[in-house]
Amino acid sequence: MAANSITTPTPALLKVAALCGSLRRASRNRALIRCAIEICNESIPGLKVEFIDIEPLPFVNTDLEKDGTYPPVVEAFRQKILEADCILFASPEYNYSVSAPLKNAIDWASRPPNVWADKAAAIVSAAGGSGGKRSQYHIRQIGVFLDLHFINKPELFIAAKPPQSFFDNDGNVIDPDIKERLKKILLSLQAFTLRLR
Repeated sequence: MAANSITTPTPALLKVAALCGSLRRASRNRALIRCAIEICNESIPGLKVEFIDIEPLPFVNTDLEKDGTYPPVVEAFRQKILEADCILFASPEYNYSVSAPLKNAIDWASRPPNVWADKAAAIVSAAGGSGGKRSQYHIRQIGVFLDLHFINKPELFIAAKPPQSFFDNDGNVIDPDIKERLKKILLSLQAFTLRLR
């Protein structure tokens, strides 16, 4: 290599823990996470999204806590959150608010020591009606107590009610505009995470 050549530094690898508030296999919010994984693999160097399954978590119950430890499935979940550099929530809206499975996961990871603290986060949502706006705002409110730091812009609310063409019959994102908007959110999350460091 020539002495005067310039090398571009490899971007720092940031790990994104992605949580879906719906347990349905064909969930449109889960589709957004799959799409985020594909976008990062194809066009965002330095950002790796991992889907973290919250379905196995038991309901929060302090009787399950023994001598400062948690059930193994909870410990494994908490470790994934602790090791992540940032968080991506994909949340439906249930009764104007956060889904029960997602709130349960949030609560488990907030038990001492709070493993959410000081992490950057972003939220996307697909839901009928408002597109999940109220759910997103409630997650942001919860995040204040948890010391999570959310990106403010861009936002993504998808009013996923028929008839629409954002998703195919298998629950995959097929709309190019949605993909581009999701990519901008991921880039913003990447930049904000690096700023927080």
